[in-house]
Amino acid sequence: MRGKVWFVGAGPGDPELITVKGRSLVERAGAILFAGSLVSEAAMRWASESCKIQDSKGMTLTEITDWLIEQAESCETVVRLQTGDPSLYGALIEMVQPLDRANIEVAVVPGVSSAMASVAAGVETLTLPEVTQTVILTRVEGRTPMPEGESLVELASHHTTICIFLSITLLKKVQDDLAAAGWAVDSPVLVVQKASWPGEEKVVRGKLSDIRELCRAEKIGSQAMIVVSPTLGSRDWQELKKSKLYDPEFQHRFRKVEK
Repeated sequence: MRGKVWFVGAGPGDPELITVKGRSLVERAGAILFAGSLVSEAAMRWASESCKIQDSKGMTLTEITDWLIEQAESCETVVRLQTGDPSLYGALIEMVQPLDRANIEVAVVPGVSSAMASVAAGVETLTLPEVTQTVILTRVEGRTPMPEGESLVELASHHTTICIFLSITLLKKVQDDLAAAGWAVDSPVLVVQKASWPGEEKVVRGKLSDIRELCRAEKIGSQAMIVVSPTLGSRDWQELKKSKLYDPEFQHRFRKVEK
């Protein structure tokens, strides 16, 4: 019987941020293909000594899927270990389709995204009552074009929280697009490189006008998340609109309000 291929989110970098289920699969895997350019090798600390481990850093899509199919012929559990969450910029469907054609069973284990890890590193929040209740996960157009209606200018016009992936080398365009969408030059910006990576994480705070220079000074040129949001810096605000969930006058099924 052919084995099963699991696409496992390794999380943002800290090996301990992999899920319990993900770690369990790493422990029992007969073969693991990990994205070495993005996933820390420390994530393989739980693999067995007999496990076949391969770095996909220099492999093409065809080589990756051929390797997974080959390993599934002899291993009950094959793991494709991906950075963050497999469903975000992970070429998941491109890898699953050849496995489907080969009649190999697949499953996905979600992971902690670098967007969440970056906000955690800054002790910030993605949402706040009556400030913003919407989060946009996107990227700036580079070699991969954006679909119609999804330019950063169009998305930024909503003035919600925006987590911008894979765009640190296009920070000047990010600044220009946000300004074109009406964001003020003093809007706060958070940039986090290698969020949660032990000993490697860098957190840079600035304004839309100076964030590019600040990142240059810190030599941040890859693996960085850009976060812009009207919630940034709210930890220091003197007044906040409080959540209704904990309001003593707000009744719900777990708490009754005395009339």
